[in-house]
Amino acid sequence: MDMLKGEQIAAANLTDWRKLAQGLHARYLIDDFSTAARFVAAVGEAGDALDHHPRVTIGKGHVDLKLVSDDAIYRDDEGTEHVVEWVTERDVDLARRITEIAAEHKAVADPASVSDIELGLDTARSATIAPVWAALLTGSAAAQGRGTPGDEIRDATGRVPNLWFADADEHRAPGQRFHIEVYVAPEVAEQRVAAAVAAGGTVVDDSGAPSLIVIADQDGNKGIVCVDASAARTD
Repeated sequence: MDMLKGEQIAAANLTDWRKLAQGLHARYLIDDFSTAARFVAAVGEAGDALDHHPRVTIGKGHVDLKLVSDDAIYRDDEGTEHVVEWVTERDVDLARRITEIAAEHKAVADPASVSDIELGLDTARSATIAPVWAALLTGSAAAQGRGTPGDEIRDATGRVPNLWFADADEHRAPGQRFHIEVYVAPEVAEQRVAAAVAAGGTVVDDSGAPSLIVIADQDGNKGIVCVDASAARTD
């Protein structure tokens, strides 16, 4: 099934969900664990009907869900097809059904609170070093390139954040090569940046705003507040 572009996701008008990194994310506020468990069971039945299921985490007072397809089709500029991990129509269909189930269980959506973390590593030799990180992070060589045409490390079980590699020139002087990417809902990105600045951080690059805003701490270490602006609803 083809991967969906940002504008297609935005047009789906998924009010409870936000596109972060590769997938759709939702948080529902539920007072007690037993109600949360019943809600998740109903979500499971809906997933069975579509032969597709979300990743689910039950926390105190909330249920977090992530929808992503591990068999989405991406076509590069040459027309070559790649199987990637991304949002497809299957995820949109299940997201809509989960929204209905949430209403039936009186679960309140809290889309502004969703977040996702990825790791970035600047390197000129991703193919060389990726096997080390695949083994270190997941214990499996299959994690390298899983769900992506590149060398990115993705754990099939979601135990650890994705690690992707940014192209960089070889350099002798040591510098910061790792950075944290914090994906947030579009409506809270400005607030998140303001909070980091109020805590002593500095905006060092906002040329990619609102999609990417680079923040540095007092020691110069950098992190990035990320928004998938292309998939954001415009109303």
